[in-house]
Amino acid sequence: MKKRPLEIVVLSDVHLGTVGCHALELLQYLNSIDPKIIVLNGDFVDVWNFKKYYWPESHMMVLRTLLTMMTNGTDIYYLTGNHDEVLRKVSSLQLGPLFIRDKLVLDLNGEKVWIFHGDIFDISMKYSKWIAKIGRQGYDLLILLNRAMNRISVKMGKGKLSLSKKIKDSVKKAVRFIDDFEITAIELAIDQGYDYVICGHIHQPKIRGFENEKGSVIYMNSGDWIENLTALEYDGAEWNMYRYTEEDFTTSERIEKLIRSNGTKSLIQIK
Repeated sequence: MKKRPLEIVVLSDVHLGTVGCHALELLQYLNSIDPKIIVLNGDFVDVWNFKKYYWPESHMMVLRTLLTMMTNGTDIYYLTGNHDEVLRKVSSLQLGPLFIRDKLVLDLNGEKVWIFHGDIFDISMKYSKWIAKIGRQGYDLLILLNRAMNRISVKMGKGKLSLSKKIKDSVKKAVRFIDDFEITAIELAIDQGYDYVICGHIHQPKIRGFENEKGSVIYMNSGDWIENLTALEYDGAEWNMYRYTEEDFTTSERIEKLIRSNGTKSLIQIK
């Protein structure tokens, strides 16, 4: 299969280390592209729900594939999320072509692109926007506040703050939360002069334009690899949403990945 050349790929909410992760499908996708930059926009490895006894070979192969891509010239930016927030302790670390950051700003053809996971908005839509607007350090302040809130929540026996618990309360609450999340990100991006804002966290793939009296911005969410199996792709001229489908790959390619991950029994399962 000939690999598609791309400038940038954004993946979020892969949740390696959990049963819900579609690692095999992600492997197929990664092996079909040749990007200059990959942005892992939070919750790539699910540290919250990590179990020592559950780490399939397919999950390890995702890591090996990314390492191979780095060796072949791909830069990887790992942006921290809530499920891998432990990495925020080293969020200025660089190991060759691997960069760990809390947020990323790119200049693409004269347009500013702001990329971050988005879990900072979980504390309070109302106050998170106000705090994030306090100078350049506003976003970092929100991260510290979010960390403190999680520590207090754990001490009270309620566990860490989880978006999934919020949006499962009811459909109406889920719709309202997602809409508030998007509007908060959009208005912040306009206030700070960005042309694009890219988030993850809410597992809702979307490309949406927005305009108000202060300006305009393109909001994008790369979705997830639990339910939607989506990624954002930039080919040097425009952004597009990729959605995985089995039809994109031949039967032999699917069998090959399954054999490598699970052994010869996979041949019986796929026939």
